[in-house]
Amino acid sequence: MTRRDPEQRTNLDGYNAPPISWERVRDHLDSGITQGPDTGGPNRHTIWLGTVDPDGAPHVVPVGAFWDNGSFYFTSGPGTRKSKNLATNPECVMSVATEPFDITVEGRADRVTNPDDLERIAVIARDGGWPARVEDDAFTAEFSAPSAGPPPWYLYRVTAERVYAFGTAEPYGATRFSF
Repeated sequence: MTRRDPEQRTNLDGYNAPPISWERVRDHLDSGITQGPDTGGPNRHTIWLGTVDPDGAPHVVPVGAFWDNGSFYFTSGPGTRKSKNLATNPECVMSVATEPFDITVEGRADRVTNPDDLERIAVIARDGGWPARVEDDAFTAEFSAPSAGPPPWYLYRVTAERVYAFGTAEPYGATRFSF
């Protein structure tokens, strides 16, 4: 998937701060969001995934995620609630608190089965400390999050429809990017 630029930028700030530039947000995401203990946030950066249950109720859980080439990627066991939800409704939201932005990505999660894409993200995972490897059309490893269920773990790509950036440092601001 090629990197996309937003078609529209909307300043949401109510205090006359300038709009946040997409380049700043993209460059921040491209620089990597660490998730290991003591690497950011209050103790680390937690990335949250929100999906919708079949009855319409929200379902929000933390996930290990990777940003690559303009998309978030995350893994999920086929028997988990999030995978079941995405099978019936791929619309989802991901969010993370960082310095200098709190970031929310709304979009669609699609399962990744292309061997080249799987291997590219497995390399990113290994570089980040998770010893993921590709097996058939999913990931496996000696361990994963306790809530992930047993391997294999499906890989999903979230294609952004909207990204929100809320400044947590000077010059602050709040901006919505639509793709």
